Amino acid sequence: MKQFFKSLYFTKRFFIAIFLLAILFVVSYFFGNLFWVIKLLFFILILLVVADCLLLYLNKTGIQASRLLPEKLSNGDENPIEIKLVNRFQFTVALKIIDELPIQWQIRDFKIETVVKPSEEKKFTYTVRPTERGEYHFGNLNVFSSSILGLVSRRQQFSAEAMVPNYPSFLQLKKYDFIAFSNRLKFFGLKKIRRIGNTMEFEQIKEYVAGDDIRNINWKATAKKSELMVNQFQDEKSQPIYSVIDKGRVMKMPFNNLSLLDYAINATLVISNIALKKQDKAGMFTFSRKIEDRVVAQRRSSQMNLILESLYNVKTDFSESDFSRLYVDIKRHVKQRSLLLLYTNFETMDALHRQLPYFQAINKTHLLVVIFFENTELKEFTDRKASNTREIFEKTIAEKFRYEKKLIVNELHKYGIQTILTAPEALTVNTINKYLEIKARGLL
Repeated sequence: MKQFFKSLYFTKRFFIAIFLLAILFVVSYFFGNLFWVIKLLFFILILLVVADCLLLYLNKTGIQASRLLPEKLSNGDENPIEIKLVNRFQFTVALKIIDELPIQWQIRDFKIETVVKPSEEKKFTYTVRPTERGEYHFGNLNVFSSSILGLVSRRQQFSAEAMVPNYPSFLQLKKYDFIAFSNRLKFFGLKKIRRIGNTMEFEQIKEYVAGDDIRNINWKATAKKSELMVNQFQDEKSQPIYSVIDKGRVMKMPFNNLSLLDYAINATLVISNIALKKQDKAGMFTFSRKIEDRVVAQRRSSQMNLILESLYNVKTDFSESDFSRLYVDIKRHVKQRSLLLLYTNFETMDALHRQLPYFQAINKTHLLVVIFFENTELKEFTDRKASNTREIFEKTIAEKFRYEKKLIVNELHKYGIQTILTAPEALTVNTINKYLEIKARGLL
C-alpha cells in the first residue's frame, strides 16, 4: 500500500476539476437547488479517479523503460543519450519522462512528453554537452503514465544509476582525421617537397651534383665509375611531436563554458592522433611549477590510450607557471630535435618578455610553436558601436589589449619562433594546419 501511494500522483486536470467543484459549492450556497447536482458531480469525479487508478494499476508491468549511455563522454561535444520505452498497457497512454541528470549540468526542468499506443516501442535521443572532465553520475529514470481520463498518473521509477567518465574530446578525432589526409595545404600556397634526408637509412647511390654533401661521397663507387658518386639517404619520417600544456592560472579563463586548458587538451588529443597517422611519434606533458603527466613520444598502438588517460585528470593549479623549469626539463629529457606545440596564454608584452629568453633557448635545439589565445569577447566588444564617452573609453582600452596580442606575435616572429594566435573554438583546426605546414616546408 505504501508503494501505491508513493507512485500515485494527481494531475493538473484533477486539481482543475476540484477547483471548479469548490467554486460550484460556493455558488450552491446562494442557489440551494444546485447543491445536490454539484454533490453528484463530486461523486462522479471520485468514481472517475478510482476508475483511472484501476486502469493504471491493474497491469503490474505498465511501462518498460531503459536508458542507454555511452561508455564515456566526450568533453565539449554533443553526446547522444538514448531512452527506450515499451507500452505494456492495453490502451494508449500519455507519458512524461524525467531523467535524473548529473549535478554538473544543473538541469532541473528536463522532461520528455509523448503519447504511446498499446504494445508500441519508442526511442528518444537527447544530447548533452559536458564541459568539465571527470565523473558524471546519472540517477534514476522516472516515467509518469496517464490514461485517457488523465486525472491521476502512475510513476514508475527504473533503477538506472550509472557513472560515466568524461574524457577529452575523442569525438574530434574522426572529425579532423580528413584534414591530415586531404589537400588542405593548398590554402597555404604550398606543395609537398621531397627532401633528401641525413639519416642512416640508405636509399641509393647517385652521381654527384653541386650542392650535395661531400661527406656522403662513396669512394668505392667513385673508383669504379671514374666519377664522383654520393650516397643518398631517406629523410627521417618519424619525428617526435610533443604537446606541451601550460596548466597555470592563465589557462583557467573560460570561453563558451570550456576553459582554455580544456581547449588545449582537446587539441592535444587530435594532433597526437594525426601525428601518429602521419608516421610521427606523438607525446605530451603538462607543466606549471613542475613537469607532470609525461608521455614520451613514441609510435605504437597503445600511444593514444596513454595520452587519453594522461589528459583525463589534468587540472589547473592556479599558480604562476615556471618556464625556466620547463626549459631545464626539455633540455634534460628531450634529446632528439622535436616539434614542441606549447599551449599557453599571454595578455601583455611584459608577460611575454619575462619568458622570452627561455623560448629562445628552447627554439635553438627544437622547433617551438607558441600557441596562445585571442579574447573573442574583446573582439565582440570592440565590434559594437559606442554610444557615449564611457563606452568609447572602454572600447579604446579593449582595442589596446587586442593590438598587444598582435605585438606579441610580431615579437616572437622577430626571434624566429613560430606562433599561432587563435580563437579558442578554432584552436584544433589551426594547430593541425600549422603542423601540416611545418611538415610540408620541412622545417623540422
